[in-house]
Amino acid sequence: KHPKRLAVERRRLHVTQPNVCHIANLTIGSGELAVIAGPCVAESLDLCMKVAEHLAGVCGSLGIAYIFKASYDKANRSSGTSYRGPGLQAGLKWLEAVKKTLGLPVLSDVHEAAQIAPAAQVLDCLQIPAFLCRQTDLLLEAGRAGKPVNIKKGQFMAPWDMKTAVDKVRSTGNDEVILTEMNPVCVNG
Repeated sequence: KHPKRLAVERRRLHVTQPNVCHIANLTIGSGELAVIAGPCVAESLDLCMKVAEHLAGVCGSLGIAYIFKASYDKANRSSGTSYRGPGLQAGLKWLEAVKKTLGLPVLSDVHEAAQIAPAAQVLDCLQIPAFLCRQTDLLLEAGRAGKPVNIKKGQFMAPWDMKTAVDKVRSTGNDEVILTEMNPVCVNG
């Protein structure tokens, strides 16, 4: 982003300094690039391990911090018959295997407040999906878990409106919050 645009956004959000967030042994917001990547949905433990190992190698060769992400339950699929993932219990076991075997921090979406306690036992960062970024109960419970929280910005939200989502998490005493912008889609014509 252009420095002047970033300064305007920081003033609008009343941010005087960039926020830093600690995910496992990484510091996000310290000026160093970090990549959160992996399969959209965890299809198998083997796939998770292969993707994590490959991306860790690529990021490592470039000197970029890497956090593995895969969803154990993609509850927001367009079709009710689409594969959603292995579910909470099996998915967390797979993510824990990636974490322990490859020594990587892991992140996944949480869709319901009831998922947060078991997810926080494994995940290094809890991710709030874009469509749920204003859900007060979910944000508060995620904050109370004491883990870093990555809130994906909803496509329907102006950037400065995300302050309320961050404030909800921070109201629990948890300042370990980062925001992730969704991939923009460019359409010509």
